[in-house]
Amino acid sequence: MLYTGARPRFVDISRKTWNLDTAATARNVGDQTRVVLGTSFAGLPLDLDPLEGIRDRVVIIEDASHALGARRKGTLLGGPGGADMTTFSFHPVKAITTGEGGAVSTENDELAERLRLFRTHGIAKDGVTGSETEGAWYYEMQALGFNYRITDFQCALGLSQLQRLDEYIAARNRVAGRYRELLSGEEQVALPPGAQDGDVHGYHLFVIRVLRGPEARLQTFNALRAAGIGVQVHYIPIYRLPYYRDALGYPQDDCPGAEEYYAGAISLPMFPGMTERDVDRVVSTLREVLA
Repeated sequence: MLYTGARPRFVDISRKTWNLDTAATARNVGDQTRVVLGTSFAGLPLDLDPLEGIRDRVVIIEDASHALGARRKGTLLGGPGGADMTTFSFHPVKAITTGEGGAVSTENDELAERLRLFRTHGIAKDGVTGSETEGAWYYEMQALGFNYRITDFQCALGLSQLQRLDEYIAARNRVAGRYRELLSGEEQVALPPGAQDGDVHGYHLFVIRVLRGPEARLQTFNALRAAGIGVQVHYIPIYRLPYYRDALGYPQDDCPGAEEYYAGAISLPMFPGMTERDVDRVVSTLREVLA
């Protein structure tokens, strides 16, 4: 957004879902709002229902980088009835990979054509009419674009991976189910929000919250790392980062839900190849650390 000259406006997360609070977002849409961008964080589908009343005023973009293969009300994210545009990531840690890169899906023909121009230097060849002296070689640069083309061999890898997407998502849900089973009675942590009826969680991440505050989170994180458990924290709130805080002057106290989440968040290992024994080891180590 900043590259285009637009200025992002942050809206807090929902304490219930840890996704963007779309009801609050809808209330904050003003005359100068052009785009609403929300992330299906950790693979949990973003609640788009509160945005229905503003669809005629803004473009809705869903960042589904964590949620390829997830479903909202039975429909794959990026399909009919979703956002105006949905973005996906094919980074190696995602549900499937092409090595790097991503994709955008849309049901809107005009947006699809603009995306194609943006992808390829703004150059159009199909449907353009040259002068009488031009031939089949003729092309036009109709907009300012980039070189965002994916390579053929990356596509081949991605297509082969795509055939196993449902298998990978089912495996991630099995891992998440084991975590939930083992941690359901642990009073010192909060489990991540689950999918609603009709939805399928992508479980790119399995995030818990340590409930005793930032110092306890830090101690827990360091102890798990020392024990060989590859935990991480996803993510530092954007407005805290020096560029946004110092260069752009974003306030640090507008998103209490995000602050509460960040104070305790730890991402436990999550990948399709995890076995029950792997999950059991993570949980037993976590319990030892919290004891």
